Amino acid sequence: MSATTTPRTNVTEREARQVAEAARQQDWHKPSFAKELFLGRFRLDLIHPHPLPDDESVRRGEEFLAKLRAFCETAIDSARIEREARIPDEVVAGLKELGALGMKTDPEYGGLGLTQLYYNKALALVGSVSPAVGALLSAHQSIGVPQPLKMFGTQEQKDAFLPRCARTDLSAFLLTEPDVGSDPARLATTAVPDGDDYVLDGVKLWTTNGVVADLLVVMARVPKSEGHKGGITAFVVEATSEGITVENRNAFMGLRGIENGVTRFHRVRVPAAHRIGPEGAGLKIALTTLNTGRLSLPAMCAGAGKWCLKIAREWAAEREQWGKPVALHEAVGSKISFIAATTFALEAVLDLSSQMADEDRNDIRIEAALAKLYGSEMAWLMADELVQIRGGRGYETAESLRARGERGVPAEQILRDLRINRIFEGSTEIMHLLIAREAVDAHLSVAGDLIDPDKSLSDKAKAGANAGVFYARWLPKLVAGPGQLPTSYSEFKHGIDLSGHLRYVERTARKLARSTFYAMSRWQGRMETKQGFLGRIVDIGAELFAMSAACVRAERLRSEGEHGREAYQLADAFCRQARIRTEELFGRLWTNTDDLDRKVVKGVLGGAFEWLEEGIIDPSADGPWIADATPGPSARENARRPYGA
Repeated sequence: MSATTTPRTNVTEREARQVAEAARQQDWHKPSFAKELFLGRFRLDLIHPHPLPDDESVRRGEEFLAKLRAFCETAIDSARIEREARIPDEVVAGLKELGALGMKTDPEYGGLGLTQLYYNKALALVGSVSPAVGALLSAHQSIGVPQPLKMFGTQEQKDAFLPRCARTDLSAFLLTEPDVGSDPARLATTAVPDGDDYVLDGVKLWTTNGVVADLLVVMARVPKSEGHKGGITAFVVEATSEGITVENRNAFMGLRGIENGVTRFHRVRVPAAHRIGPEGAGLKIALTTLNTGRLSLPAMCAGAGKWCLKIAREWAAEREQWGKPVALHEAVGSKISFIAATTFALEAVLDLSSQMADEDRNDIRIEAALAKLYGSEMAWLMADELVQIRGGRGYETAESLRARGERGVPAEQILRDLRINRIFEGSTEIMHLLIAREAVDAHLSVAGDLIDPDKSLSDKAKAGANAGVFYARWLPKLVAGPGQLPTSYSEFKHGIDLSGHLRYVERTARKLARSTFYAMSRWQGRMETKQGFLGRIVDIGAELFAMSAACVRAERLRSEGEHGREAYQLADAFCRQARIRTEELFGRLWTNTDDLDRKVVKGVLGGAFEWLEEGIIDPSADGPWIADATPGPSARENARRPYGA
């Protein structure tokens, strides 16, 4: 049976890049540790001494965490959520009563006014007992209505919506469509001006919280017309508005309790007063919101790492093989060391990025993106290693383990639950490209016109002159630095010597910058197509950032007299492991199969290898690869199910 094909919005590659570039935050008004790192400048002064929260923020944060912990221990049955694939109404009611819906909302609007640091600690705590509940709270506050209104909303909008979001109403963020993922230039949902309203038509996919939400942030395209600039625009929409239908509640590999669906808009009227920001600013609002919103995912990843470490420690000490605990067998012990060291580093990256967000002295757009990228990748590896350490019991469900009389450890569940984090809020591949674009921003600012085919000869000549001045000053600084002096960073030497790792970061940052410059010189305009190379460049930067954060955190803990020796040991182990991964990535910058892979892919798409698929049966059901999203009235029953209804 041949599948039907959904009509697609035709957008050229260049048009898609222009839309993304227009939405990108162009200027750098504040320093950025990660940006400097990619330029070969190791600005340790931007993160050391480790920034700290004020006493009042700590008091309020710890007070709430204590209440939240008690609630999680007594009111959240994670096994029930997994079994029934729903978060019970009473759990959500309890979270509302605690004020958990307004953790980041200012007290003047009925919220708790927690810092980013304590918000993330709360998500890590909730996510450890139930990742589905963590996702519900995160989607509501990190990317839902509260955050964009806090940053871009009018006073009237804040007064109208923030008190609701802080105490009673759940929100969702609707950007993705059946045929639109990370390429917003093809956004098909429209918002047509009509008097004092906009009329929305379209279909949104993967609307986390969308099945139960009371308020929606919707991204839609406003047509350009007289008096209307047009472009992708953000709106606050009441979920009960006439013409909104939740057509399906989606089910997934993990996060079985999340309320994620397909939402259709048919002639939905939205007051112009509910538009967030000006027309055409929607994508910029979404990306800016994500600059700090992305920190929610690594928060839950760090929490998952802590749980993996606890289970690995307890099980590997209890389980004996060949006369001793399995932890003492090197093959298992190396996995436990990896989990412990990586968990320490993930929390270091998270806490450092969060506190920098709270202080607002630095631009953390790259740091937050690196935290999301690194946290999601490493948490998945840690969970995979935990399943391996547990062996057959790691593959067995918690319910099955309990049924036969053993401790119900949901190791396989956490593996399933964590898998989405490598896709949520920007897949690993998209994060590579996003971070790479920011990392080479300084180069494109001075030399971008040289590789732009649309620029005139005079523009190219001017760019060449500017590039010459920039590189004449910049390149000599990549030759030598503090990383070559044995006495550098000596304040990080206390029994265990971490100063050598920081010298390595400084040297390697310069090497990374030289590699980037060489690649730009070699490939010029084709650089953007070298996604394998760019991904490795970003991964190296992520390792260097994590090493820096781990060392700074260890020194902070030592100076505070809290687990200082153990922190130094974990930081040392992590840095040694990270250095090995970094050197492997450098080797793969220039020795890889990227060119051959492209040839193989062309062969696969051209049908040259279809013979290799013989001998199997495809159990997939019939149907189109992408569902029809043609605007129009819904033919389905509304699956919306607000909590407590």
